[in-house]
Amino acid sequence: MKRIGVYLLAAALVTGLFGCRPNATSAPPAGAKAPAKPIGTPQPKLPTVKLNVGGKDMVSEIADNDRSRQMGMMFRESMGKDEGMIFVFPFPHQTSFWMRNTTVPLDAAYIDPRGVILEIHKLMPLDESSVQATSDQIQYVLETPQGWFERNGVKAGAVVATEHGPLAKVLKTTR
Repeated sequence: MKRIGVYLLAAALVTGLFGCRPNATSAPPAGAKAPAKPIGTPQPKLPTVKLNVGGKDMVSEIADNDRSRQMGMMFRESMGKDEGMIFVFPFPHQTSFWMRNTTVPLDAAYIDPRGVILEIHKLMPLDESSVQATSDQIQYVLETPQGWFERNGVKAGAVVATEHGPLAKVLKTTR
C-alpha cells in the first residue's frame, strides 16, 4: 500500500511541476470563452534604442540579459504602433519564441549578427507553441506589434541598425 501511495505522490509532483499544456493546434469548442488574461507583473520598462528597420524608424526596448529576455512582453497589455522589443543574445544560435503570458499579438523578426532579418513570424496571444528559427545564426529577435513589418514593407533581407551604427557595435550583452 505504501508503494502505491509513493507512486501517486510522485505522479502528483510531476504533474504539478511540469503541468499539462493544451494542444495549441486545436480550436476551442464552439461558444467557449476566450482564455482569461494571465495574472502577473510585467517587467519595468527597459532602456530603449532608436532602430532603423529596413528604412523605417522605431523605438525599441532592449532585452539584453537572461531576466529581461525571459520576461519579454509577458503580462504587458499594449505596445505602441512604432515600438518594439529587441532581444540581444550573447552569440548566434537557433532560437525559438513562444507567447506564454503574452496577450499582445506580435511579429518576431529573427536577425543574424550583421543585423539582417532572416525570418519574420506571427506570434499569437497566449500560444505556447515554440516558433523555432530555421537558421542557427540568430543573434537578435525584434518583436513588434503584429502587422508592423507588413505595414512598413519590411521583409526578410532588410537590415536593422541603431541610430548610432550597426547592432553589434551598439547593443552589448550582459552575461
